[in-house]
Amino acid sequence: MNEQAIVRIGQDAFMTGLMVSAPILGVSLVIGLAIGVFQAVTQINEATLSFVPKILAIFAVVVLLGPWMLTVLLEFTTRLITSLPEMAR
Repeated sequence: MNEQAIVRIGQDAFMTGLMVSAPILGVSLVIGLAIGVFQAVTQINEATLSFVPKILAIFAVVVLLGPWMLTVLLEFTTRLITSLPEMAR
């Protein structure tokens, strides 16, 4: 196994992790920003106010995009396992 293969595996793992986590992080960011603006406008200083909407939004994203996320992770794992014989040389 050479350095290029190791770098390629690292890049694939990084991109797969980024693709799978981006929807969850994006929704959490948007909901947090919206709740933050709402709290600033209404002068409500309650730290736990943003917790429940974020959790519900993240749950909805996981329910809606969970099958796609699992498919992406399964494809990455399959590619990695099938390339093991080549890497062992």
